[in-house]
Amino acid sequence: MFGNWRIGSVNGALLAAYFIPAWAMVAFNIIVAPVHGLYERPSVAVALFLSDHLQMAGMDTVRAAWLLALGRLTVVAFFAIFLVLLSVPRIRKNGGCDEALGIALAIGSLISFASMVMASKVGEMAALRLHATELLLLLGAAIVVVIEKPAAAPKTSEIAATPSLEPLGLEPLGLEQAELLHNR
Repeated sequence: MFGNWRIGSVNGALLAAYFIPAWAMVAFNIIVAPVHGLYERPSVAVALFLSDHLQMAGMDTVRAAWLLALGRLTVVAFFAIFLVLLSVPRIRKNGGCDEALGIALAIGSLISFASMVMASKVGEMAALRLHATELLLLLGAAIVVVIEKPAAAPKTSEIAATPSLEPLGLEPLGLEQAELLHNR
């Protein structure tokens, strides 16, 4: 059953199992109550950076919170698309789901890196550890996806065997059959 699964696909599915619920809940909290959701642990570094260093107040902070929620929901959506494409064996075998995973990894890495830098600027160590861990997970998966190539399609012989005009019971000898590439 798992003979045709690649390491990058399994790694992406495990990442999606973490990022979809975790980032969707954070984004939902920000959408429901932007300021309160922004000051929760996963986003507190961004909130402190916006208020302390950029000196945003009021509606600007709400707009930045919604932008962060939109970015997180975009990552969640691409991970969900990846899981849907992963469920189709033909797409999974030839690596067709890697594009959705790559977009999710790129946007997620960008958000995690920016949040990590903001956490280091404001001195929020718990948030720094959280974002550094998420960034390492995303970068590790990106490296696996880049290095691991999908399985190549088997090459077939260009010379097809001619259909025999002999009766059904008589089959040609082994030396009369066309030579295939894997028999050389």
